[in-house]
Amino acid sequence: MEEIDSVLEHSRTQVETNWGYRRHPDSSSDPDGDVATPLATVTADFVVVANRLPVQQSSSSDSDEWRPSPGGLASALTSVLQSRNGLWIGWLGGTAPADAPTQYEGIRMKAVSISSEEYADFYLGFSNATLWPLYHDAIRAPTFHRTWWRTYQEINRRYAAAAAESVAPGGTVWIHDYQLQLVPDMLRRLRPDVRIGFFLHIPFPPSELFMQLPWRRAIITGLLGADLIGFQVPHAASNFSRTARRLVGATGTDSIIQFEGRIIRVGAFPITVDNAQIIAKARESAIRERAREIRRDLGNPEVVLLGVDRLDYTKGIQQRLTAISEMYADGQLSGDTHVIVQVAVPSRESDAHYDQERHNLEQVVSAMNGDYGLVGSPVIHYLHQNLPFDELMALYLAADIMLVTPFRDGMNLVAKEYVVCRTDSTGRLVLSEFAGAAAELRGAFMVNPHDLDGIKEAIGLALKAGPKEAKARMQRMRRKVLRHDVSDWAQSFLAALQQGTSAIGDASGPPIADER
Repeated sequence: MEEIDSVLEHSRTQVETNWGYRRHPDSSSDPDGDVATPLATVTADFVVVANRLPVQQSSSSDSDEWRPSPGGLASALTSVLQSRNGLWIGWLGGTAPADAPTQYEGIRMKAVSISSEEYADFYLGFSNATLWPLYHDAIRAPTFHRTWWRTYQEINRRYAAAAAESVAPGGTVWIHDYQLQLVPDMLRRLRPDVRIGFFLHIPFPPSELFMQLPWRRAIITGLLGADLIGFQVPHAASNFSRTARRLVGATGTDSIIQFEGRIIRVGAFPITVDNAQIIAKARESAIRERAREIRRDLGNPEVVLLGVDRLDYTKGIQQRLTAISEMYADGQLSGDTHVIVQVAVPSRESDAHYDQERHNLEQVVSAMNGDYGLVGSPVIHYLHQNLPFDELMALYLAADIMLVTPFRDGMNLVAKEYVVCRTDSTGRLVLSEFAGAAAELRGAFMVNPHDLDGIKEAIGLALKAGPKEAKARMQRMRRKVLRHDVSDWAQSFLAALQQGTSAIGDASGPPIADER
């Protein structure tokens, strides 16, 4: 903690000296007597802090042209930021010098710089080789390096300082995800006048796994700097609260924690998708025609099975394809009637481990086509690329069976996108019980992704389900997902952050555990 205190003292000095703040040592509102009081106008009443900015440079055009970053967070927060004249703080996504736009589609932005060395230690290192595997059930052993941790502290301090500079007195800051878990406490020390929310988009592990982390107390203390901590599902929230009570002497319940004289609220806020946008796309004649064209290009098979995953070992892609390969081998699937499309979206390509993941996956794909394909008719069509949203929608409409089988996922929005776009209630979803979406999508064919025979059985059941059963299952899932869209998710979290304890769990509808 001494290291964090040291870097925060530096940031506090910068806030006071460079950004027009002064201390009031006699203030009774802060036990350290370090309340920052504005001397000059700051930027925004509402600030979003995330690892990435919502824009990236266009790879096929001049450097001054920008396009939206992939992912659902930008679409979730766009309307909120626009309506509140808010500000988004984040990294531009590269280590080369670049001038980020200060505004994009009505969203004001502030870029945080990260050097190539810091990127290696903070992003590839601590965020994605330490925290990512640990938080995903330690499917792969996490790696612990002190140099990575020190860089993680420094980058979190940088984000906290940027937020402290940019938020108006009494404003609201919403911090996102595992890369920035120290920011809430750091920001609170710099700006105790602001309201702070934090949302974790990935799972939070049980205490038995989290305790492996050498810097476990610092992470928990960092998160407890928030007024409200949100998770995708209730058991992740419970995991956190139990760990906080065990590690740092916090008291209270799974939803209300007392720590260092403050009350911190904890709750589940399942993220979802932009229903209106997806439904509108699914009804466009050009996209529906593209879906028919895809089926023709695939040879008009009886059944199209589809997987769309980020290329990551947590997604269970190789396990799924191994099970499907066995189904071809034992005659449950046939090359002339069943075709698979697997989209593997590039991920962390500068990481050698992910390069190996791609190599291993492509070997499985090659073996399947070598064993079961015909000339001009492979059994699996593999794409390692980012697809435009329209093309993704067309693939969803072309697919008879959607395969979503991660070993562990915070939510998985692909499953929800598929359900929402099936406006005629056709299609079948095979879904891992370890995806956060499984708590809501009860009409899916559930599967334990570690169980090869279980995967085969679930796909077999989806193939055998009659039209009436399949429609009933899809209608059940659609009723659930269409109750709330992504703007409701953002508004429900912010309402809970502003309104107090009674708002937790109310704005997002009934608790997931009550679903039947």
